[in-house]
Amino acid sequence: MIKRIIYPPIWLLLGLILIFFCNEYFPGPRFTSLAGQLSGGVLIIIGLLLLVSANGLFYRAGTDTIPFRNVTTLVTGGIYRYTRNPMYLAMVAVLLGCAITVGASTTLVIPLLFAVIVQWRFILPEEAMLRGLFAQEYLVYCKQVRRWI
Repeated sequence: MIKRIIYPPIWLLLGLILIFFCNEYFPGPRFTSLAGQLSGGVLIIIGLLLLVSANGLFYRAGTDTIPFRNVTTLVTGGIYRYTRNPMYLAMVAVLLGCAITVGASTTLVIPLLFAVIVQWRFILPEEAMLRGLFAQEYLVYCKQVRRWI
């Protein structure tokens, strides 16, 4: 079993730090523009709104947002009708928005790296846990809703 000491918000914070580190010390070719600034900002706002919305749904359902803790309900309403992992998707959007906003080409790898880490360390094990907890209900949900988008 994988020990999950570093939870997704910490991975998000590490990704943000890495974006600003790469922007400062290893930017690669730059692509800054007003359009990039605006589109990056929009992605950040969308990501933050998605995080708030998804967290609110978990709170209303009375289940924990911390992975693998106190899972009492399978949340399938709201944004969960369109993606099984809106919180992770939101974090990727925030990272991508930041990477686009700073305009350093090397930073564009970080959202992808974050997505791979989250899929391996959290999503796949969470899916196995949810299959065990909610059996047929979860399998039906998986057939109706995609993992990411």
